[in-house]
Amino acid sequence: GRGSETLVAVPDCRLLHRDLMAALPALEAVTRLGASRKAELSLAVTRSQDGPDVFVRGGKSLDAVLRAELAACAAEHGIARLTWEDETIALRHPPRQIMGRAQVVPPPGAFLQATEDGEAALIAAVRLALGSGESAPGRIADLFAGCGTFALPLAEAAEVHAVEGDSAMLAALDAGWRGSLGLKRVSTQARDLFRRPLLASELAGFDAVVIDPPRAGAAAQIAELARSDVSVIAHVSCNPATFARDAGTLKAAGFRLDWVQLVDQFRWSTHLELAARLVR
Repeated sequence: GRGSETLVAVPDCRLLHRDLMAALPALEAVTRLGASRKAELSLAVTRSQDGPDVFVRGGKSLDAVLRAELAACAAEHGIARLTWEDETIALRHPPRQIMGRAQVVPPPGAFLQATEDGEAALIAAVRLALGSGESAPGRIADLFAGCGTFALPLAEAAEVHAVEGDSAMLAALDAGWRGSLGLKRVSTQARDLFRRPLLASELAGFDAVVIDPPRAGAAAQIAELARSDVSVIAHVSCNPATFARDAGTLKAAGFRLDWVQLVDQFRWSTHLELAARLVR
């Protein structure tokens, strides 16, 4: 219960995927072993092709006994990967995520889209925004690329340059690309796009840009896009307010907002995801 020490079972949660609900006994077992009265235990649990991927912060300090107990717990409960702070305690199977034709093993706790259906809708919207057939771009810049949610599916038809501030996520993207067949070239660049946005001159030669920033938006990067000669932008956002601000900057620079598609993937919340097409 909020603001109390009362633990309330939620046996039929309508929000979580049934595979995550099935993992609750495993999470309870991990909590019993590793929680302390000195800190709040935080578990980030990701559904993967190979079972739950569990990332724990705030637990007891590891020693030989706790490591052995946690590893045995992970094996007993079918946890694919158990990571304690910065240490992998158990790796039964690399927890794979499917991204287009690629299989990606994200770093523990990495950002991913919330649902498969929502992700599919966003990928479809981005593909629609970029165009197909004769109008399809040959070279795309994917900014705030994460582990490859958009870059890897788009690489089925175009060369992609993926830029992301988290080098571990980029390494996962690169490994997924190298382990796949039938994809065009995907290059990667680790770069903080808030402090060092891709300059207008660096954007020269790209036929289109995909940008999916965090909730704060991407004011610095949008300013460079406005100064660039990029003609098509597929803009994905989880915050309509910062999207409106950034789209306003692009509109003032000569872009037209063709359409906006809302994706209600944050079930029973006020949050909305959106995708939009902007053309110069």
